[in-house]
Amino acid sequence: MKFAHPSDSRQHAPIPLRHPHTRSAPPPPPPAQERTLHPHQLNSATPDAAEAALLTCCGSRRWARRVAAHRPYPDLEALLAASDEAAYDLSDADLTEALACEPLDAVLPQVPHQGAPRTGSSAAHTALRAAHAAYESRFGHTFVICLDDVPPSEALGQLLAGIRSRLGNDPEDERALAAEELRRLARGRLTRLTLGDVPGHAVPESRSRTLPDSPYVPV
Repeated sequence: MKFAHPSDSRQHAPIPLRHPHTRSAPPPPPPAQERTLHPHQLNSATPDAAEAALLTCCGSRRWARRVAAHRPYPDLEALLAASDEAAYDLSDADLTEALACEPLDAVLPQVPHQGAPRTGSSAAHTALRAAHAAYESRFGHTFVICLDDVPPSEALGQLLAGIRSRLGNDPEDERALAAEELRRLARGRLTRLTLGDVPGHAVPESRSRTLPDSPYVPV
């Protein structure tokens, strides 16, 4: 498929769009790790800048290079389609590289504090770490799951249930499942990267169930 192309913790602050009739100088750009690139900005970014932004969405350098190489992208849908195709073509080594970039501590679900003791949350996090240790010992890589369609208040429970249910998987089947979860994670991250968490800009159900302001949770 040929595309015309653009380019935790991974929260990004939107960069103001430049209007041709605006003379005032734009504000200084935020730090690189907080930078948001709209599709047209990704299209015009240098190859290095585009790849660096894309690597915040998926840790495979081959994936990032491939998505960056197909610029310019006319819209987000084209970008997500290119992301999917590149994700489906990841080699075993590419997958290993991407999984190695998925941290545990930086993306644990955060349970909102409501004034009550958080003993239950602490216990759940302890159980999650124990389950992840068992998972990593069995499969040799970090556990990843996309929870973009799960409310934040339910993310921790869903995450713990997911890791426990997948512990019994055959290693080959689990690796294939991890690759699919990485593909979904990349879609959600690209959406948030390019839309800057703009409310109402959900990826259509026909293409993805990810939402630009929903959590992504590799463990």
